[in-house]
Amino acid sequence: MRRNTFASLSARLGRLKSWEGLLLAILVVVVGFNAVSTPHYLQVGNLINLFHLHIEEIIVALIMTFIIINAEIDLSVGSVMGLAGCVMAFMWERKVPIEMGVAAALLTGVLVGAFNGFMVSYVGLTSLVVTLAGLIGYRGLAHVLLEDRSIGNFPEWFDRLGQQPLVGPVPFALIAFFVMLVIALVVLQNSGFGRYVYVIGNSKEAARYSGVNVRRVKMMLFIALGLISAFAGLLLAARLGSMRGDTATGIELTVITMVVLGGVSIFGGSGSLYGVLLSILIVLNLRNGMGLLNISGDTQTGVIGALLILSVLVPNIAQEARSIWSRRRHVQRVQAVEEQKGG
Repeated sequence: MRRNTFASLSARLGRLKSWEGLLLAILVVVVGFNAVSTPHYLQVGNLINLFHLHIEEIIVALIMTFIIINAEIDLSVGSVMGLAGCVMAFMWERKVPIEMGVAAALLTGVLVGAFNGFMVSYVGLTSLVVTLAGLIGYRGLAHVLLEDRSIGNFPEWFDRLGQQPLVGPVPFALIAFFVMLVIALVVLQNSGFGRYVYVIGNSKEAARYSGVNVRRVKMMLFIALGLISAFAGLLLAARLGSMRGDTATGIELTVITMVVLGGVSIFGGSGSLYGVLLSILIVLNLRNGMGLLNISGDTQTGVIGALLILSVLVPNIAQEARSIWSRRRHVQRVQAVEEQKGG
């Protein structure tokens, strides 16, 4: 009984010392500060609004987690969101039924994702270069479609999906997020495909020698990210009630911050959706709290950028500190053995 109790206590302490434990502590502090400084912060309406205002970013962050664990990155997700929404708005302006515009927007996301995946998997270009070019190119296409115009007046049912509750006080987009979260958790943490994502992220060559079809896995990931980014762009269009060529600009910064802050290594091969979920809650609560305190959007963006730097810097510093500590312990043990021999 004592051994089981000690083992359970050790496991709990181990989790508290983990990155997820640190994120949980930070989340508690942030929520506590917001609750004390802002009346009614913990009311249901504000908590739903906290998710609703950034629902598109957190939906994309789920799939971006797969991409980064796979040792890739996609800087074009904001531009893909904007392009998909603009495709739908462009067709709607020309009296095409909104359902066909939605289908065309989703197909655009699939094609963009397939192009990114092909260039990375088969041509051999780095995802950083491919998606950086996509960030510029897809945004340019969005501007070509709508120029400087804002297209709106979508059908009532479409706007209602983004602006009105669907079940009780919960909007459609939030329900979609939780459904996708469950699916993503099952696929990444409990399926063969999820294991392939980790194995490739650790070493592509080792994965190939193990019989994993690396190209196919990467293609599937980029296509999925393109499709989900397009879906998020449609949700954004529904929530805003209009689309412009510059809609969703800069969203990729917040998405990548959420994933990397969640403990996913920027070099691939490690991390989990549990940590990403905690980092999502931290970022959302920070933004919501700063918004309620009337802190400007530019300052909020600066805070998110600082979080991105810290999320990359802190694990590296911690790893280096552990390496130095291990070397010192090794030297001390060697010295102790030599002293015993000399004695």
